[in-house]
Amino acid sequence: MSAGSSAPPSQHTLRGVLMIMTAVAMFTLLDTIAKYLARFYPVPGIVWARYAFHLLLVVLFLAPRLRGRLVRTRRPGLQIVRGVVLAASSMFFFSALKFMPMAEASSITFIAPVLVTLGAAVLLKEKVESARWAAVCAGFIGVLIIIRPGSGVFSPVALLPLGTAACFAAYQVLTRKLAGVESPYTTLFYSGLVGTVMLAVVLPFAWVAPATPTHAALLVLMGLIGGGSHLILIRAYEHAPASRLAPFSYTQLGWVLVAGYVVFGDFPDGWSLAGIAVIAASAIYIATHQRFSARRGD
Repeated sequence: MSAGSSAPPSQHTLRGVLMIMTAVAMFTLLDTIAKYLARFYPVPGIVWARYAFHLLLVVLFLAPRLRGRLVRTRRPGLQIVRGVVLAASSMFFFSALKFMPMAEASSITFIAPVLVTLGAAVLLKEKVESARWAAVCAGFIGVLIIIRPGSGVFSPVALLPLGTAACFAAYQVLTRKLAGVESPYTTLFYSGLVGTVMLAVVLPFAWVAPATPTHAALLVLMGLIGGGSHLILIRAYEHAPASRLAPFSYTQLGWVLVAGYVVFGDFPDGWSLAGIAVIAASAIYIATHQRFSARRGD
């Protein structure tokens, strides 16, 4: 949606909210499958399968309708860089899931909106008010509470979700630069294409054939969930502006807590829960502040 478009009707907004909540629930399912498969297979092979079947889904469902428009891009360089940082984000996060509980790893990645604020200020020259800078600082404090550097809890593995957050923040900033220039479906196609090609380079050294039909089905399912959830996200943003939908993406933390406990028996301790709350509060503040600023025309 362009900044000058009128707000969508309330029923459209509700539809967008339901879609984004569905998408983040699907992301949690994707992460749960990845954490499970990482017990048996190298992470690069898992990430490759996620993007390869994502690409297959996009081609099967969108290519017949869009034809050449699906691959036509005005900003090929930007699309490639965006695809690279998104694939790197997946590599960092799936690697983190191999060694960390889901809730802690996922919550650290929610520092991404805080990093987007930094990126927007530095790269896009956006004005950032003092209240948003305070939220940025609070977000970093939340991360420190979870990983507790200098304590026995800290492990260098905790830096992996920070790498995820940094890459995903860059991905979001690049997505903003492509907004209004490229079709979202074209961007979705290049996300899958770049990730597939990028990981194919290491595939001969990192691919292990699925040991069971169930594992093979899960690898395919990851790609379908990854591609499908991004399609749902695109449709969500067609119904409501990002600033209105962003706070609802944090319902993923609830799903992550449930999935981590039910599937893997992991539940955060009191310090981690406090850090998760601080990160979520700071990121939600940034999202809602952007919404109110847009409404005032700031």
